[in-house]
Amino acid sequence: MSILPYLLLALAAGACLPTQAGINTQLNLWTRSPILAAAISFGVGTTVLVLYALLARIPVPAAEDLSRNPWWIWTGGILGAFFVASTVILAPRLGAAAMVAAIIAGQMITSLVLDHCGWLGYAPQPVTIWRILGVGLIVCGVLLIRLK
Repeated sequence: MSILPYLLLALAAGACLPTQAGINTQLNLWTRSPILAAAISFGVGTTVLVLYALLARIPVPAAEDLSRNPWWIWTGGILGAFFVASTVILAPRLGAAAMVAAIIAGQMITSLVLDHCGWLGYAPQPVTIWRILGVGLIVCGVLLIRLK
């Protein structure tokens, strides 16, 4: 199967980040709270996902399967909440380009560690000089974007 649909999906998901941050920043102006703005954003998103799951008739996993999974699988929502609240705080201070560049740098640095160690189910991929150089170039990009 071609990788093109996945790359297009990744581009679309990437376009959502600065758009969502801008929308949530405007929501923050109304609520006067980045936490409340993030909570409203999550509430709307959760509602949409639950409705989709119901309409698509996606089965709920059996409760007895809970104990077979690690405890930390539930922390993704916490990380998502932190992420959305952080973008509400960062977007008006850094601007879309610098915010996204810094977030991508953080994602890439963490991704190198996760890949290298094979944590969270990722297939181990050793850190190489080329991968470090690639992440270094992204970090340089962040600095260039922030230059005035």
